[in-house]
Amino acid sequence: MTTAYEKAQLAGQNAVRTAILDAAIRLLADEGPAALTVRRISGDVGCSTKVIYTMFGGKDGLVEALWREGFARFGRALAAAPRGDDPVKHLAALGRAYRAYALAEPNYYRIMFEAAVPGFRPGPEAYAESRETLAILVGVVEECVKAGVFTEGEPAAIADTFWMAAHGAVSLELAGIFGPEEGERRFHMLTTALVRAYGTQSRPGPAEPDQERNRQ
Repeated sequence: MTTAYEKAQLAGQNAVRTAILDAAIRLLADEGPAALTVRRISGDVGCSTKVIYTMFGGKDGLVEALWREGFARFGRALAAAPRGDDPVKHLAALGRAYRAYALAEPNYYRIMFEAAVPGFRPGPEAYAESRETLAILVGVVEECVKAGVFTEGEPAAIADTFWMAAHGAVSLELAGIFGPEEGERRFHMLTTALVRAYGTQSRPGPAEPDQERNRQ
């Protein structure tokens, strides 16, 4: 029987890396962080432990690779959010993309934001990359300030407030506190409340999710 490693070898190094990360994220999801060992991952993939040590340097390097992969996927999800002339609508679209990513990739999300692997700390370069992923949010907040729809303030600090709120709402939904429909509704309520809190004048909040989908 052909192993995942043997199949990936035919496609090149990137495919081997993906196969190893896929095995690691599955183990983390199914059995928790204790199962995330080089020996266990190599056994699941069908390669030697040397392959993983050569490619990632060991378990810490592998977990950091999962962290980076999560943020790479997250960045693509945010970049794909619909843009338009209204920065508030773009901000709302980023919020929906944030929530959708977290629900679609909960295991990566937990590595990124919820310390799913105890003791892991990303290196300076990986951490800088993660913050860069959120730069799109800061940029849209800057547009809101320049357009006069948000009060004057430090865009990075305002963006962090939106991020903190989104993370809290998504974490509750991932924990099963809210179902999908209620989670979506509550997320929209939270986004609307923040937009109004930072707004310089009375204006309607972002469109309801169903209304926004109908326009796309």
